[in-house]
Amino acid sequence: MPRASASDAALTAARILGAATEHFAERGFAISSVDAIARAADVTRGAVYHHYTSKAGLFAAVAQVQQQAVAEAIVAATGDTNDTRAALRRGSHAFLDAITRGPAARVLLVDGPAVLSWEDWRRLDGAGPARELRQGLAELGLAPALLDPLTAALSGAMNELAVWLSGRTDDEDARVRGHEALDRLLDAVTG
Repeated sequence: MPRASASDAALTAARILGAATEHFAERGFAISSVDAIARAADVTRGAVYHHYTSKAGLFAAVAQVQQQAVAEAIVAATGDTNDTRAALRRGSHAFLDAITRGPAARVLLVDGPAVLSWEDWRRLDGAGPARELRQGLAELGLAPALLDPLTAALSGAMNELAVWLSGRTDDEDARVRGHEALDRLLDAVTG
């Protein structure tokens, strides 16, 4: 039997990742099975393990993609302004929307901290949204000694706000209140 080309293998891995994203977002990590993900991707269970080594490894890959998508939403929201305060505000609101809608909510906010180690979950955040937040705070000219603690404090507060919002997906009033709370938090930090 001939081996798959690199492009075929990449397409298979992407199909598996797409099916896994759907399963983890809809059912959660605990209920999703490698067999069901393989069937949805139209591959064998062995193909899933070949590309991702384990169910947890597959989840980690899904979480990484979701975290990167949140970071990209932040960058997209801030790219067209030179006003650092406006950029920080836009990026923070983009974070809140991106992480509470679609697969990111369940993958990153509910299952992520439980399935990944705390260190791995924090590393993913640090390489994406928290990095963007720190950069925004640095561009405001905050004291370098305060960048790391303020990034940690704001990131934690925004993650908790996101968890609160993700439990109220159909409540538009909650979303409005959540964004108002975020504005007050940003006002307090950026004074």
